[in-house]
Amino acid sequence: MATSAETMLKVIEPATEEVLAELPHAGVEEADAAVARAKRAFPAWRDVAPGARAALMRDLAAAISAHAEDLARLEARNVGKPIADARGEMAMVAEVFNYYAGAPERLLGDTIPVAGGVDMTFREPLGVVALIVPWNFPLPIASWKLAPALAAGNTVVLKPAELTPLTALELERIALEAGLPQGVLNVVVGPGRVVGERLVAHADVAKVAFTGSTAVGRRIGALAAEHIKRVTLELGGKSANVIFADADLEAAAGSAPLAVFGNAGQDCCARSRILVERPALERFMSLLESAVASLRVGDPLDDATQMGSLISANQREQVSAYVNGESPVAIRGNAPDGPGFWFAPTVLCPVANDARAAREEIFGPVAAVIPFDGEAEAVSLANDTIYGLSGSIWTRDGARALRVARAIETGTLSINSNTSVRVSTPFGGFKQSGLGRELGPHALEHYTELKNVYIATG
Repeated sequence: MATSAETMLKVIEPATEEVLAELPHAGVEEADAAVARAKRAFPAWRDVAPGARAALMRDLAAAISAHAEDLARLEARNVGKPIADARGEMAMVAEVFNYYAGAPERLLGDTIPVAGGVDMTFREPLGVVALIVPWNFPLPIASWKLAPALAAGNTVVLKPAELTPLTALELERIALEAGLPQGVLNVVVGPGRVVGERLVAHADVAKVAFTGSTAVGRRIGALAAEHIKRVTLELGGKSANVIFADADLEAAAGSAPLAVFGNAGQDCCARSRILVERPALERFMSLLESAVASLRVGDPLDDATQMGSLISANQREQVSAYVNGESPVAIRGNAPDGPGFWFAPTVLCPVANDARAAREEIFGPVAAVIPFDGEAEAVSLANDTIYGLSGSIWTRDGARALRVARAIETGTLSINSNTSVRVSTPFGGFKQSGLGRELGPHALEHYTELKNVYIATG
């Protein structure tokens, strides 16, 4: 990729602090060139027969599976995440492309009874879409956007985060090898303030899909509104893990650490507010302490590692500001010494719901335990946030589980589980956690335009 920038982008391996790769730094010129390639490729890609487009997507899924181990190792090194997690994520990427390979032949319209003729609807591709993805789950989140966009007949400009661009560039190469036509997928690596904002404002970009912080999401939404441009925004979270006294406390406490500390807490779905009913608090904290103590933090390429490093020194500094502050540290796990952006998993308790640790998205391995009394207070505390992305409810009472699930203002909830993402189900948030949905059949609606056609028969 050519660049007009004078400096090279150095990609750092966060677990070692060593330079992993050096890349050309793209700017406005490269962003415009990528959009132009996508625009030229759009008519031919739109007109590919649905069955042929589906076959190309299956070929791409197979190619991703064939390169899964190399992609996983690259992602683990670039992000600092455990190799076991990275392998699971690469399997999911292939699954996402396989899932949406079924879409081109199932993008159905409707026939609508009207007087004097026949009325029908069509789902049409938008054109060029820009996908802006974060550094915490680089390739999985790219696939959530890329697969439905391609299945619907759009061409794509993908902008990965500057900190973690390597698997996106590798995906572009794999896609060409798998037979995806030139210009259908274009990766451009550059700063968000330059490349990202240029893509959002570009007249030839019909839609922007962004995953990242709520603050940046507000900026992208405002820029897109100036051009009446469609957006999907998957933003921040401060998810509640609500644990009632009648829950299976061993299961709840055993799963709680990775619900917060997975990916070193750098996860918008992290259950970082642990709401515990007061009669169960002492027992839960004892079980949680044992679970945190057993967490394996270390080398991302070690199969036994459960938590790796933070992404950067700046991220570590930001996370540190929430510890040893207004909320007491109740549990502190272990982390390696020496090179790497390490941070020990930390539990604060008790935490008031108006404390910074309970209000702000920390994006690091820090959990805030908030005691509550009764169902009504649990719901009130869970909803007392600007976010509404994910969360969990732990109880043996099935009626209570459904009552609380309906009452909590969040887009993705699990009962007696801490999982958030499934390829076939919608993912997205309420309130300032975003707009639109990804994954499942619902994502396709965000990459198509609904056209209505009336034919007079009189």
